[in-house]
Amino acid sequence: MPVDEAHIRAMVRRVLKRTLGLSAHEKTRRPIIGQSEVANATPGSTLTVPADAIITPLARQTAQEMQITIAVQGQEPEPAPDEKVIAIGSDHGGYKLKEALKTHLQSSGYPVIDCGTDSTESVDYPDFAYAVAELVSNGRAWRGIIIDGAGIGSCMAANKVPGIRAAMCYDQATAVNSREHNNANVLTLGAGLIGPNLARQIVDTWLTTAFGGGRHARRVDKIMAIEQKFSRKQ
Repeated sequence: MPVDEAHIRAMVRRVLKRTLGLSAHEKTRRPIIGQSEVANATPGSTLTVPADAIITPLARQTAQEMQITIAVQGQEPEPAPDEKVIAIGSDHGGYKLKEALKTHLQSSGYPVIDCGTDSTESVDYPDFAYAVAELVSNGRAWRGIIIDGAGIGSCMAANKVPGIRAAMCYDQATAVNSREHNNANVLTLGAGLIGPNLARQIVDTWLTTAFGGGRHARRVDKIMAIEQKFSRKQ
């Protein structure tokens, strides 16, 4: 059943009200700056918003992607990030590929935070998936990359962290799709499934593919609304 834009905006507003501690019937005139408002701005420009505006997390991430400075009226502008920090981690099965990708990322100009592991000694992949995902979730890293044997378990673990949209990719097509359609902010790879050359191609494609916005933004908003729904039950 199709859902119109007004319904989506109403749903997003309800989620934001709950986040702000407002009841469903309590009215607020605070303007909401969403992904669409940011996406319509010129890349590299400054977007001025009202002092009482609510800026959604997806809007902030879109501003980061497009190098847009958000200026709140009456306040100093929020600087667009100069560094696109990558958090990377792996278990023992992905250690060698992690080291190769870390070198590749650094040579490409990306600052890297290495979350481990530091050897091929057996460890548990959820520990490292969580470490990477947490850095992305709290804004200390722009994107995250996690490698284990198949890429599946780390993807599951990372997606338990609020705000994370992790995608397991095994070729360039899935890398493009995960970014363009799903705005994935964490990439997981299976070291037992792909070689280092393909892994580098996937990483380069994934890091340079922009989120498509538009109808995809509406669908990503629905994904995040599901997360908010279940987080409130805890």
